[in-house]
Amino acid sequence: MSATRFYAGSVLARSPLHQSRDSELRQTSKGGSCRIHGASLKSAARRTQRLCRPVCAIPPLAEAPAANPEAAFADVEDFTKAGGSDLHYVQKQATKAMEDQTRISSKLPPLDTKDSSVLDVLVVGCGPAGLSIAAECAKRGLTVGLVGRDAPFVNNYGVWLDEFKAIGLDHCIDQVWTDTILYTDSDAPITTGRAYGRVERSRLHNELVLRCEQAGVRYVEQEVESIDDESKRSTVVCADGSHISSRLVVVAAGAASGKFLEYDNDTRGVGVQTAYGIEVELDSAYPYNPASMLFMDYRDLKRTKKEEAAEGELSQRPSFLYAMPTTPTRVFFQETCLASRPAMPFSMLQKRLDARLAQLGVKYSVVHEEEWSYIPVGGSLPLTTQQHLGFGAAASMIHPATGYSITRSLTEAPHYATALAAALRSPSRTSPEAAALAWDHLWSQERKRQQSFMIFGLELILQLDTPATRDFFNAFFKLPPRLWRGFLASNLSSLDLLLFAFSTFLVASNPLRFRLIRHLIVDPSGANLIRTYAGIKNPPAGDQEKST
Repeated sequence: MSATRFYAGSVLARSPLHQSRDSELRQTSKGGSCRIHGASLKSAARRTQRLCRPVCAIPPLAEAPAANPEAAFADVEDFTKAGGSDLHYVQKQATKAMEDQTRISSKLPPLDTKDSSVLDVLVVGCGPAGLSIAAECAKRGLTVGLVGRDAPFVNNYGVWLDEFKAIGLDHCIDQVWTDTILYTDSDAPITTGRAYGRVERSRLHNELVLRCEQAGVRYVEQEVESIDDESKRSTVVCADGSHISSRLVVVAAGAASGKFLEYDNDTRGVGVQTAYGIEVELDSAYPYNPASMLFMDYRDLKRTKKEEAAEGELSQRPSFLYAMPTTPTRVFFQETCLASRPAMPFSMLQKRLDARLAQLGVKYSVVHEEEWSYIPVGGSLPLTTQQHLGFGAAASMIHPATGYSITRSLTEAPHYATALAAALRSPSRTSPEAAALAWDHLWSQERKRQQSFMIFGLELILQLDTPATRDFFNAFFKLPPRLWRGFLASNLSSLDLLLFAFSTFLVASNPLRFRLIRHLIVDPSGANLIRTYAGIKNPPAGDQEKST
């Protein structure tokens, strides 16, 4: 599932921490018999190998270099959203070179920071969410500026084909599987009957930049330092001291946007979905049906007691294998932890992936790409009384229970842009008044009810061990397709979600039924769900802590 997501570190700047890690990796990638991005790794050749072990294994990930990166973030939750103790890998992922992607600055007209005129909308952030909302606002006649790092899309995105077709982006898909399969506790696969596609990153990036160009969006590559508010405008202060004014500012700079946006005080803290992946050239047979996309494989991962002990408190956290075969010999494998608090480290996921591929008899000699996917899930909603707006991960639009984000942002962008245009229609309307209307669209009471249900699901997932997780997904995929597809797409109404819950209870095993009832009664997310559906305001954070 994890390759469908847009990772949180999309706007992190290159830092001394990252440069130090790059230097370390370059020093360890000389000589040997395994090529990674054209380099060879002598350390892999020295690794002790067992029968069915990959011919070439990537050297274990090193621990994070000593530093104090927390200081650059608004608070602990913001640091966790950015990457936490694995921040250096998130930054490494964010700064991959993708030379075939269009430079934004080469296509969009420049945004003159010396021009004192006031834009209608200024979008901060140039990821999928930022580019899509900028283009859609400009299509509606608004004057739109875009500011942020001119960075490529670097993650492997996988999407449901029908959803990408619905938003007119199926031409950005370069690989389609007519079905998806998953394994829980049996060697007989569960088939979903739903087509899945791999997004061609460069094609999607270039398409969104083209839409911005055609709509007249202007762009400046600058790091944003702060946002100052007045009654009729907000002013963005850039790192070079320049200023850009607009009636509304939309922050679409990734999940770690606490520098610009305020959030509710959620005492639970944010969960994290992490995934470590490699795209390899196989020297052995692919162990699954290559005509289908492997959505998840939760079957037993055989580990020694010593290996389990080394994982400490996370040893019972489940993870699964995700795989996209793109040719008969080229496959993207990814080991994913659906949700954990604290996050499952990439080093642990790499070891699990090595062990799982060895167990499957997978051998490979060339690694085309490594991927570190880090997605914060759950956590606090943005305060809807603030003048700055958010969109995408910055506005907590990541699906709390699954980590889905990119399709939701691309689907929502036209609707949100329409709401922004309506809010700005009256010249006499102040910026705080326009922002209040926009926030009410993005996080209406109905959407807050939906979010409370998803948070309830996330908190349940965080408590499930591997057998219970298998039990849950056995029930989940027995539901009518409209319900499980709608749940994954975040498009079920709050009433539909109650039907989803009732239907899940009907098809669930007795142990899972007991878990669901207990979770609703005992876990604080159950009380929050009931309060939100009933329209009862949540108590202050201190009272919530006492109730738990």
